[in-house]
Amino acid sequence: QRTDASLCAAMRLAHEGAAGGVITCGATGAVLVTSIMILGKLPRLRPILAVELTNPAGEPLLLLDCGANIDSRPELYPAFAHLGDAYMRCIGCSSPRIALLSNGAEAKKGCEAVKAAHALLAEQPFRFVGNIEATSALRGSADVIVCEAFTGNVILKLTEGLAWNILKLLKNKFTDGGVAKMGALLLSGKMRELKSEFDYSEYGGAPILGVKGSIVKMHGSSNANAV
Repeated sequence: QRTDASLCAAMRLAHEGAAGGVITCGATGAVLVTSIMILGKLPRLRPILAVELTNPAGEPLLLLDCGANIDSRPELYPAFAHLGDAYMRCIGCSSPRIALLSNGAEAKKGCEAVKAAHALLAEQPFRFVGNIEATSALRGSADVIVCEAFTGNVILKLTEGLAWNILKLLKNKFTDGGVAKMGALLLSGKMRELKSEFDYSEYGGAPILGVKGSIVKMHGSSNANAV
């Protein structure tokens, strides 16, 4: 309703060509709505929030949707997958493996929406590799993991929280008296490397795919380094 809001002003600048894109810490819903209303969305596609993660080999892994479409209908999953496929090809992955997040690897596993989505994804021209469970989602067997936004957002935040908990446990183990001081000093450099890998500020933000413009949604508590 507030057309004079800074987010609206930024979107208008991008729409008019006065800006190359928009970077924002604003609420995901507001960013999504203003980008669609002002920039417009791509035909036959549903805008999504995509988060680029890293698998154990250091290769990019895309998780989507992570916040734009809650309780998605089955027919929206192929649209999500097409956007993920295009994104991965743009960053150098020639034949992205698309997987559907579910509670089992078998096609019959999952809620009704996920089972219906599996059938629709199997008919698409991209490289669909079937269902993938959360336990193996980040191991590198898929390049794009498709899910609806509620699940994607929970997976993302759980991953962030678990990573920080593990780092905290490691730090405590090597600094609470049981290990030689020199060993702790040697480990500290590796700890800093690990910390930077899991620090959201090192990644900046996540793109909103499916709109006619470059939009990056940052964490609500992003610091100057993230910007």
